[in-house]
Amino acid sequence: MKTVCIGGGPSGLYFAISLKLRNPEAEVLVIERNRPDDTFGWGVVLSDETLDNLEKNDPKSAEAIRGHFAYWDDIKVVKEDVAITSTGHGFCGLGRKVMLMLLQDRCRELGIEMRFETEVDDLDALKAEYDLVVAADGINSKTRTQYAEAFKPEIDTRACKFVWLGTRAKFDDAFTFIFKKTPHGWVWAHAYQFDADTATFIVECAEDTWRAIGFDTMSQEDSIAECERIFADHLDGNALISNAKHLRGSAWLNFNRVLCEKWHHENVVLLGDASATAHFSIGSGTKLALESAIALAELVSTKPSLEEAFTAYQEERRLDVLRLQSAARNSTEWFEDVERYLHLDPVQFNYSLLTRSQRISHENLRLRDPEWLKSAEEWFQAQAGANGHRAPMFAPFRLRDMTLKNRVVVSPMAQYKAVDGCPTDWHFAHYAERAKGGAGLVYIEMTCVSPEGRITPGCPGLYAPEHEAAWRRLTDFVHAETGAKLCMQIGHSGRKGSTQLGWEEMDAPLKEGNWETVSASDLPWGDGHSKPRAIDRAGMDAIRDQFVSATEMADRAGFDMIELHAAHGYLLSSFISPLSNNRTDEYGGSLENRMRYPLEVFRAMRAAWPEDKPMSVRISATDWVGERGVEGEEAVEIARLFREAGVDIVDVSAGQTSVEARPVYGRMFQTPFSDRIRNEGGIPTMAVGNIYEPDHVNSILMAGRADLVCLARPHLADPYWTLHAAAALGDEETAWPLPYLPGRDQMRRLAERGEGLGIRV
Repeated sequence: MKTVCIGGGPSGLYFAISLKLRNPEAEVLVIERNRPDDTFGWGVVLSDETLDNLEKNDPKSAEAIRGHFAYWDDIKVVKEDVAITSTGHGFCGLGRKVMLMLLQDRCRELGIEMRFETEVDDLDALKAEYDLVVAADGINSKTRTQYAEAFKPEIDTRACKFVWLGTRAKFDDAFTFIFKKTPHGWVWAHAYQFDADTATFIVECAEDTWRAIGFDTMSQEDSIAECERIFADHLDGNALISNAKHLRGSAWLNFNRVLCEKWHHENVVLLGDASATAHFSIGSGTKLALESAIALAELVSTKPSLEEAFTAYQEERRLDVLRLQSAARNSTEWFEDVERYLHLDPVQFNYSLLTRSQRISHENLRLRDPEWLKSAEEWFQAQAGANGHRAPMFAPFRLRDMTLKNRVVVSPMAQYKAVDGCPTDWHFAHYAERAKGGAGLVYIEMTCVSPEGRITPGCPGLYAPEHEAAWRRLTDFVHAETGAKLCMQIGHSGRKGSTQLGWEEMDAPLKEGNWETVSASDLPWGDGHSKPRAIDRAGMDAIRDQFVSATEMADRAGFDMIELHAAHGYLLSSFISPLSNNRTDEYGGSLENRMRYPLEVFRAMRAAWPEDKPMSVRISATDWVGERGVEGEEAVEIARLFREAGVDIVDVSAGQTSVEARPVYGRMFQTPFSDRIRNEGGIPTMAVGNIYEPDHVNSILMAGRADLVCLARPHLADPYWTLHAAAALGDEETAWPLPYLPGRDQMRRLAERGEGLGIRV
């Protein structure tokens, strides 16, 4: 098979080596537009796993590469004058130029032809001459551009500016992140040693900071000199060096995230950055390229046709690429939003940085550096007014005069078992069991302010004396027998009311016995739903008063806390979202107008609720429809307006406001919304959404992404989730109900053997 590789970077060279090892008789040519020792980057970072893969594929080149590695275990995070170091991270790096030289030497040994300083001007001619064309021509691939209609690339240009530099300054003790505040904003560096004399030094900042400093108008020399001035106290008198001086104009770049829908076209296949990129902040671009090169060489050598090989190659590698790109996206966005976190205590800031990609979790950090994590847990407990080094989920939390024993919340979960709005024995058993299960706060499902405000005929209410009495029975039991607090979530269904029970057809109208619904506007929820009545001022007054009456009932029923449900497309949410509010009066249009009625209801409830008891609000932080709906800054402003009205903590949910929504699911997928509101708005938050492991809870809390963490479905499957998590984590301070102590002891024995808990740590 006559093969040509366009691009003599690590991916192109290593593919040529891997193919030649499998097909010694193959004719393989590598074409590179630059000189043999030209390279834009400085260092390459690889993991032990990747090194093992290289060893299996070609022991000789792997041995040469290993011989030039610099190894380090530590990560140091320096914010202004405070440095924190953690260990156990296991990196290794070498110079990119050295790696190219080693791979070029191996190519020569194997009889692979290499042509440098050669441009490929006629791709069609190359396709006709060679059986296989491997396009490893980098992030700005000409091949990908020429056949864009076939490859269908998605290119996402990221927000920050960066420049890739080197230095003779020593960073051989740790992979180092340095954050420096300038009069124009924050600038940071990613620095790591890759040989005895040289370190990579990537400088990055937000574009507005970049412009304010004047980098956009500076020459390369002046730009480098300014970076040297900013980081002078970390360079020990050494210069910063550019190897991009041959480039015209500025060496500053915006990173392009590339992913192609298809990786092959006829006899052309993309490899490395040409097909997919991973942001430099997770140091895995070369890993992706080398491992993809191995897979492609193996498949084109074993499959009966190129088409079958290409199809298998994309199927085999795409999932790994997407996983890595997801982690890289998380990391990229953390740095893009880093000014959101710079107010955090250095301990919490360090933890937030270490866990930014979600590939490193709380317990993974314990394996890496147990002493550092212990000190971080002690810091967290001290901030909560407690002692010891228990996991963050077991720290107390205070809202007004209510103190929670831990940070675990049983999220509201509709049961659909009420009769005429009245809770039944089902509700008593359901909520009492979860209160016994160890959580600090247990939510009651959305409880409605009127018969017409119910979502379904099975939804509970707070509008009749018998409702109040039934709820009082529950609160008396929970307060007498457990340490849990109870929160009543109060809401009105709006246009999503008069629907079937959850296990029938979710959000579908009743087959009979429907009642009239109301909403901010007369827009039906979806196909098959009747048009709601646009609520007028008299109706708004009446429903506001129903919320107040329900609030007063919740107080008499003994609840510790209440929450206003202003999310998920229900009545108050229908005012907030522009998708459901097309009013032209003072309650429609601008966010200020759309918030007017929800804030009026909240203030009336707050006035009726005892001053010493806390009150929260649930919001949908995005409509999942992009700019046409609520998102981003507007969500922070919604939370801020509720906070000014007296909200103690914001329950940050997302979506369920429109049938047009296109949510992006994944573990902890709604936590970023909580993170933004908490750290941009300075507002206490609760995180929700596909959180199901103690690791998730502890990571969210320790990184400062939320103050409380809500779990729903895990508590349906296991009412004692918190007690089981405590046993799995070896926490001996969590109190169990006295009759259950023998069960606690058995759980602890099982935990010591790593068995039988159903909780992964």
